[in-house]
Amino acid sequence: MYPIHRRAAIAAAVSVLTVQTHAQSNELDTVVVSATRFAEADPKIPANVTVLTRSDLRNIPATNLPDLLKSVAGIESRPLYGPLGMDATVDIRGFGSTATSNTLVLVDGMRMNPVDMGSIIWSAIPLSSIERIEIVRGSGSVLYGDGATGGVINIVTNKSGKTRASIAATVGSHDYQSLSGEFGGGNETGYANLFTSEASTDGYRKNSQQDQKIASGRAGLWLGSGELFADYAVYHESAGLPGNRLSAAYRNDPRGTATPYDTQDREGYRIRPGISYRWSKEVTFEAEVGIDHQNLKSSYVNSSYFSDRTRDTVSFTPRVRWQHGLGNLSSDTVLGFDYYDSNVNSVNRGGPNQGASQTSSAWYLQNMTGLTSKLNLTTGFREQTVQQSANQDAYAAWLSPAMSGSSTRTQSAYDVGITYAADTWRVFGKTGTTFRFANTDELFGSDAFGTPVYAGDLRPQHGTIHEIGGQVNGSATSLRASLYRLDLTDEIGYDGALFANTNFAPTRRDGMEIEGDWKVNSILMLKTSYAYIDAKFREGAYIDKAVPLIPRHQGNLQAILNTGSIGTYSALLHYTGDRRYGSDFDNTHGTLGSYTTLDLQATWDFKPWQVSAKLMNVTDRKYSPFAGYSAYRNDTYYYPADGRALFVTGRYTF
Repeated sequence: MYPIHRRAAIAAAVSVLTVQTHAQSNELDTVVVSATRFAEADPKIPANVTVLTRSDLRNIPATNLPDLLKSVAGIESRPLYGPLGMDATVDIRGFGSTATSNTLVLVDGMRMNPVDMGSIIWSAIPLSSIERIEIVRGSGSVLYGDGATGGVINIVTNKSGKTRASIAATVGSHDYQSLSGEFGGGNETGYANLFTSEASTDGYRKNSQQDQKIASGRAGLWLGSGELFADYAVYHESAGLPGNRLSAAYRNDPRGTATPYDTQDREGYRIRPGISYRWSKEVTFEAEVGIDHQNLKSSYVNSSYFSDRTRDTVSFTPRVRWQHGLGNLSSDTVLGFDYYDSNVNSVNRGGPNQGASQTSSAWYLQNMTGLTSKLNLTTGFREQTVQQSANQDAYAAWLSPAMSGSSTRTQSAYDVGITYAADTWRVFGKTGTTFRFANTDELFGSDAFGTPVYAGDLRPQHGTIHEIGGQVNGSATSLRASLYRLDLTDEIGYDGALFANTNFAPTRRDGMEIEGDWKVNSILMLKTSYAYIDAKFREGAYIDKAVPLIPRHQGNLQAILNTGSIGTYSALLHYTGDRRYGSDFDNTHGTLGSYTTLDLQATWDFKPWQVSAKLMNVTDRKYSPFAGYSAYRNDTYYYPADGRALFVTGRYTF
């Protein structure tokens, strides 16, 4: 039996799903998502999907991609510092400090998540390049494999061959400056586009200066029934590392730093040539070869530790889609293969040199069958094998002897779902399994005496997910909701009490997500979202304790006023509830307080000029999106958020 508060949540969701509609709407038919790994209109997948269109993105007051995403139900963004979004974590359905290993981020279907514990390079995705963002909540393990337990975020870039050119300049608080450009063109032979951006800031905190440079784009040749293309990006970014603030320093001087000389410098590139070809009316083939390189130099002067880390990944991702019949029923089958080969090498001063490698191969199959014109059945299966190895040089042999090891793991996942879609509403239900493997940094461990060992005994994380949901559309309203239960076994994470990565006792996440849009009149639009997550350990030493860093309640309210010639105005109110501190698994060190922020934006269009202003954190709210408990210091530590900040942008379109 569900406790009373869960039964209330179910009742609330059911009430959303049974709201009466007053007119017909084709919104369900015009949404395009890549949830089958082939772009198509209305794939009728059994999942809670949100699509942020280019228009939506323009109206969200944000200076970086992670902040854009936090306006969606069930997504939490945790920046460490700065308006550029460097090292920010995006978390779907509550994974706290391991969110990057459980929330898969794609750009045009290419994985952005690193194989180690590094950050996603958000700066390599210029905001001006984004056509839409597709968020598929719930496990994407069948189609995408490792790391998609919470969900998948697919960032689709602008591939238009339309001739266009624009430049934009921004100035803002703390000496923020940026310059960006968008250029593109094409004809019946092919197309090319280029997006560039350069930005810098002195930062809100001491030693939080940042700068970044990025160029990305795509070029393609039309083949009649398909295209040859190449996606590319090159980037460079550097930043000061102000680090965290212990509790007393956080209260008295949140803008200060105990690490005034620590810095990092990161550069890299990615290139992905590919082909998309329709062999016949029924068969489409797509394949890409990806090359991803990054070099990260970190200088932790205060601790006399310096690191030069290089990471390289090569991938091959062919797949075929067969639109066929199953007797008198329509049926659509996707069969694919994913291959990734990654190497990470770190030359360190003040610590031992380290190296790791990971090779992953997987095949997957998904079938969608139309049982009737409105009822669709989706089934899928994936099997993935990962070979990993890690080594560490001796370093002051009495302190850190050499270590090496290797292992091979295989996991599989399945899902089964059903969708019923009418003209203005849709409901779905699904059940399935999910998994993730330890990343390469989690392979480095130590025994009870502190001696380095290969942590190959970390078992793959695996579990089950059950979900129901749906949406309704009226002439002026749209409502979406889902209820889910995610049970995980051997969840992988860091336990500060053990000073090691470990497999936790079984955990459970019960949750609900609701999103609604209301076009009040011809000029005013209201958008709201709410997410509830009850994340607890269901066995072991921490039974019934809350999983750290996961807010039980989170919500957004946005108003958009489009007055045409006198501007478009947007206000976004964001709420994040109390959370347990990171690593506080026994829930004995209090809670990290809730916070509410208000962001404003105004845009005026004076073609060919466009001017916009953003006022972030209007009330100058003092809060910390990320904080933890240190057993070593017996104290809590914080990463203070930026205070109130103003940004003004001018854009000229040629």
